[in-house]
Amino acid sequence: MDDAADHAQGLDEDLARLADAYGVATDYWDWQGNHVVVPRATVLAVLAALEVDAATPEALQQALRDVDLGPWRRAVPACTVVREGREERVLVHVDDGWDARLSVVVEEGEERPLEQVAHDVPPRDVDGRRVGEAAFALPTDLPLGWHELHLRATPGDGGSATDATGVLVVSPERLELPPALAARRQWGFMTMLFQVRSEASWAFGDLADLTEVATWSAREHGAGFVLLNPLHATDPVPPVEASPYLPATRRFVNPLYLRVEDVRETAYLSAADRAVVEWHAEELRELNRDDVLIDRDLVWEAKRAALERVFRVPRSPARQSSFAAFQEREGEGLRDWATWCALREFYGEPSPRWPEHAGRPDTEAVAQLREELAERIEFHCWLQWLMDEQLAAAQRAAVEAGMGLGIIHDLAVGVHPDGADAWALQDSVARGVSVGAPPDAFNQQGQDWSQPPWRPDALAASAYAPLRDMLRAVLRHGGGIRIDHIIGLFRLWWIPSGAGPAAGTYVRFDHEAMIGVLALEAHRAGAVVVGEDLGNVEPWVRVYLRERGILGTSILWFEKDEDGTPLKPQKWRELCLATVTTHDLPPTAGYLAGEHIEVRERLGLLTRDVDEERAADTADRAAYLSMLSELGLLPDAPLERHTVEALHRLLTWTPSLLLGVALPDAVGDRRAINQPGTHLEYPNWRLPMADGVGVPVLVEDLVRSPRAANLAKVLREGL
Repeated sequence: MDDAADHAQGLDEDLARLADAYGVATDYWDWQGNHVVVPRATVLAVLAALEVDAATPEALQQALRDVDLGPWRRAVPACTVVREGREERVLVHVDDGWDARLSVVVEEGEERPLEQVAHDVPPRDVDGRRVGEAAFALPTDLPLGWHELHLRATPGDGGSATDATGVLVVSPERLELPPALAARRQWGFMTMLFQVRSEASWAFGDLADLTEVATWSAREHGAGFVLLNPLHATDPVPPVEASPYLPATRRFVNPLYLRVEDVRETAYLSAADRAVVEWHAEELRELNRDDVLIDRDLVWEAKRAALERVFRVPRSPARQSSFAAFQEREGEGLRDWATWCALREFYGEPSPRWPEHAGRPDTEAVAQLREELAERIEFHCWLQWLMDEQLAAAQRAAVEAGMGLGIIHDLAVGVHPDGADAWALQDSVARGVSVGAPPDAFNQQGQDWSQPPWRPDALAASAYAPLRDMLRAVLRHGGGIRIDHIIGLFRLWWIPSGAGPAAGTYVRFDHEAMIGVLALEAHRAGAVVVGEDLGNVEPWVRVYLRERGILGTSILWFEKDEDGTPLKPQKWRELCLATVTTHDLPPTAGYLAGEHIEVRERLGLLTRDVDEERAADTADRAAYLSMLSELGLLPDAPLERHTVEALHRLLTWTPSLLLGVALPDAVGDRRAINQPGTHLEYPNWRLPMADGVGVPVLVEDLVRSPRAANLAKVLREGL
């Protein structure tokens, strides 16, 4: 059926009602203000990804009955998320005439009975049973935390009672700022760590390099944080995925960032093994000064070979005890991750191509494979333990150097469709669709990120445990977290397989629950949360995030007043991370030169005439430079670095609490690290940090750079 016929057929009232019940949008407003009706085929495909069949009239009516009776079929909600201090009720369902008693067991173990309140709702016939609904009031003084609701239902004739449980999450009303940020504004560098190499790096920036940048920027220039790219782990078998935003898992971290020499057992290698490790290191260190693309496959082959030798070194009793404690703490999630890695090595194929018996982590066949691959599973668990140690050391060093926050981690939107999370958490992700973005001003063809989305219904059924466990892991060693595309906690753009990005629709999530879990875990970690809230965002979402204490993101080139002119600095948001550029744009020097237009034109990513694009972009940049001049921030006949410094000085005139500086701006780099809408057409995520003419800049060069010192001085003096 063509698009015209599809639209003409439209959505009948019942299908629209079913879609709404599952959070599937049947219409929306695009970035140009046009009202768009979602094609029927898209709605049916997205419902099918939620395992809802609405393809025939009979199936549609059954689906409506199922969604209507869903809450009545469960005695206690799987998960209830509330804010502290609020008056809330919990609805439970028992056979009509049965006595219901509900209590809450708080994390510390105390059980508190709940008061039943008036709730005049008639019983209903549910699958051949007469079921009643009762309401219970939650106390307003419940502590923050993860609690359990316990229902005991007793029949009226005094027969045997039945029990049911659910999870109760009590979240902060508002996430308070960490003390250091509440006391004063903080500035810090934003870095793609893999770009930031030193003389000792194995051709890839690592956690020791992070420590150097953090301690230097804190001690010498008063930086309060360093914001990293996602450190999520990727495929352990080449080709290694280059994008940090398309990981195999978001809970565990990438051992490519290990500094091999900092692993304690390296000191006890035999002379022969030490020589092999040093040979690998020297071979890769020679690449640090070369203007060549970052080769993750080459780096991982060398690091894995070296780490396998270190793995065979006997650990002391204390070290072994620490490793065992780490495994116990991370539990089944770590075991599944390491098993997936071992199976990936064993089969040599992405997980969708594995034999059917290995398709799930909970099969008897996989249990047998775990025994056969026990050594490789232990190796991958060990790598995560090492990463945990080195991340803890980096955060500790950053704070000891004077950083108020230390490391702010980045959380990707989703995971690779063939990765570990898609395998281990497959009951919580949707198939037959991928996540992306509709067309907008900067990506006029839309984007397909190829990632499978979480299912809102499955997340709720799991009491948001996958979200909780992931957040805890990311927040364990850091002072904050940046949520990439935080709008994904409210709604995501789902694209049916085989369709283009423009043929998708939005799917809503329970944002109150998702943000509640996020706020609770950040509160417990004492962390600040920054939401990347750019693009086509409904205005109420930013208001909601601000009320919950979550910072937004403001990028200078996108900050405009209602009339389209540059927003005056005093009008910027206070609760936000303010920056000049972002990883989806060139560094500031490149943006000033119009690199973003030239690259997109060369790659065929523009939908309007390139001359129009250049003219509009030139006028836009001129408006910002004019504002700098009007404010007295830009000298006459400025050099490039003067303009870069002036733009960052403008940030210090805003009320924004966090000021971020892209590390490439400190050395004059011009090349964008990522070009949205491309894959192999552009060397995304593979460019080392370099100066304005492409000469690699190492950490040793950075700390001696007058340009970096001058830019840091602008930020330090402006706070």
